[in-house]
Amino acid sequence: MSLQETIALIENYYAAFNRGDWEAMLAHLTEDVLHDLNQGAREKGRPAFRAFLARMDASYSEQLADIVVSATPDGSRAAAEYVVHGTYKASDEGLPPARGQKYVLPGGAFFEIKDGRIARVTNYYNLQDWIAQVGG
Repeated sequence: MSLQETIALIENYYAAFNRGDWEAMLAHLTEDVLHDLNQGAREKGRPAFRAFLARMDASYSEQLADIVVSATPDGSRAAAEYVVHGTYKASDEGLPPARGQKYVLPGGAFFEIKDGRIARVTNYYNLQDWIAQVGG
């Protein structure tokens, strides 16, 4: 893939996220996608990613803004920076109780691209900042 094709792939992936179209997001991933959770474990495969999206959807309502995507010249890797605007709508295990708290949080992700799809997603945001915002 070219640099521009990779940037378009990531932009479309995040457009699907902002629409809440989980199936469209999953269509951008390889079957054996690696997903590095923020400050957590690595999960493998579309089924695990689908389960992650369901867990997230149950507890959070989020929109990403100010998305900036860059990629290597050969399109094999990409990075994105964004601002998450969210509502913590249901308590997530091991985290403070949810009471509909709003939060705004910078975040980012790193991607590896193979055969026109996302083969790895590594997410990052400042968990301590998020906890402070939701009243932890």
